[in-house]
Amino acid sequence: MKLVIAQMKHETNTFSPVPTPLARFAAGRKHPTEGRDAYDAHKGTGTGVGAFIDLAEQADAEVVIPIAANAAPSGPVEDAAYEYVAGRIVDAVAAGCDAVLLDLHGAMITQSLDDGEGELLRRLRAVNPRVPIAVALDMHTNLFPDMAARCTTLAGYQTYPHVDMYETALRAGKPLLAAVRGEVRPMVSSGHRPMLPHVMRQSSLDSPNRELQQRCREMERQGALAATVFVGFPHADIPYAGLSAVVVTDNDRRQAERWRDELLELAWSQREAFVYAVEPLQQSLARAAAMTNGPIVLLDHYDNCASGGTMDTMTVLGGILDAALEDVVAFAVYDPAAVEAMKAAGLGATVTLDLGGKLDMPSIGLKGQPRRVTGAVARITDGLYTNEGPMGRGMLMDMGPTAVLDIGKVQIVVISRQVEPHDLACFKSLGIDPAAKRYVMLKSRVHWRAGLGGLAKAVVECAGTGVCTSDYSTLKFNRVRRPIFPLDTEAFRDGLP
Repeated sequence: MKLVIAQMKHETNTFSPVPTPLARFAAGRKHPTEGRDAYDAHKGTGTGVGAFIDLAEQADAEVVIPIAANAAPSGPVEDAAYEYVAGRIVDAVAAGCDAVLLDLHGAMITQSLDDGEGELLRRLRAVNPRVPIAVALDMHTNLFPDMAARCTTLAGYQTYPHVDMYETALRAGKPLLAAVRGEVRPMVSSGHRPMLPHVMRQSSLDSPNRELQQRCREMERQGALAATVFVGFPHADIPYAGLSAVVVTDNDRRQAERWRDELLELAWSQREAFVYAVEPLQQSLARAAAMTNGPIVLLDHYDNCASGGTMDTMTVLGGILDAALEDVVAFAVYDPAAVEAMKAAGLGATVTLDLGGKLDMPSIGLKGQPRRVTGAVARITDGLYTNEGPMGRGMLMDMGPTAVLDIGKVQIVVISRQVEPHDLACFKSLGIDPAAKRYVMLKSRVHWRAGLGGLAKAVVECAGTGVCTSDYSTLKFNRVRRPIFPLDTEAFRDGLP
């Protein structure tokens, strides 16, 4: 048996000014990994590709990995990058195989396509209409109907933070291999509800998503091959942004449809609980200043690079400085020019920098606003580290050239490539112990809880500025299907129209 295993992952924020060329898919390397390099990079890791490799080897199958490409969220993917990655996968399937195992995201938008994953599947079906295809997807998938229709089995993450990447690929891949052996006949049923859940209310550690994901797992124990609720990625102005559900059964379409509808109705009944209430920044920082038992995590959640943020807005960090909070470490400010200036000055040198604020955000009408700071260059590294887990265990991460600026009360990590802090290794690589700090500022929303949640004695959510805003009124939605909750609350006063 010959299996094609491939990865093409990107979560696209259509409001983000951060470009997405091919180089963004190549952490720590010049190009995305291919062939043996891709195998070596993912074998033994807690990733979807790692799980697919294990399944293939357990089946004594020949493995072909044309490409494994994963880019941090940002603006629309450049067409040339998409064509390169998708072309490698299509060519491998066209060359012949018995099945395809795909580790995708589900919210990829390109300069020309609203549904990058759906187009990939269309092309695969064009070259091999009958080949069995398994797809593992992120919980933040914006599901277009054609995506579900073009695959044989499909499963999405049931955790946010996403600590079940490996397990999700198993949930997608095992039924596929069983289908190849003639043991099951997968039936896929998908549907939507007109909802844009706020990301800050999507954690599977909290209600209401916790209960939705628990019900998915119960359905799988009751016989579903896979059951998934996608909370969707709301920072994408495309028709099918928002919540959806997919259930896969063994040759029982009616049961798949019943379970799908149950999940959708359960989510719809909790729509109000998916709305996030924003607290003014000054009020948040005043609460933080009154706290004494650290570490206290200060979440700069409007500027999370894992949702496409620039990671260079200085609003929250500036507020911390103005409030004179002490014993703070901030992770991180994206400013390659500042890193180069610190490298040129040398370790221990005192530098004055106009930090951050280099990127304008025209989609929300904001220009970058740097903050002038003076401090000592405390550390310089290449920015490479390996995740300890549980999220993305074993994967190489690349912050690009990195420096730590110590300005007295605050240590600021400055990076050259956007990376969200969700693993202790990002701090360890810099010789920083966040558990020893009173305050830890993180440009994150939910993923930080995977590897850093255990250190927080308290959490203060800080509404700064950025294209990951939780204030939908500042985003111009022109193409998402309407009406949709909560953009059109009045339309749903009596339920679904």
